[in-house]
Amino acid sequence: MNFLTTFTGGRIARGGGFFSGIISWFIRIVIYDICISTIQSVLGVSRFTALMIFLGILLALSGAVYVIRQRASRGVDD
Repeated sequence: MNFLTTFTGGRIARGGGFFSGIISWFIRIVIYDICISTIQSVLGVSRFTALMIFLGILLALSGAVYVIRQRASRGVDD
């Protein structure tokens, strides 16, 4: 027995199988499509422009999270 089976009580911890991975991708695609379609209809822009706006929002959010994490991790070193 390896560490994972000992730690999890016999069940191997993994991220899922092939079909659950496909289902996960389909769910993500549907959610992203709903977001992009909403931006397109609310702002009245083309689908490509709505996609660029959506990607810009994601980029801004990830940048803000990165900055917040960097500031929070500085306090740990003190």
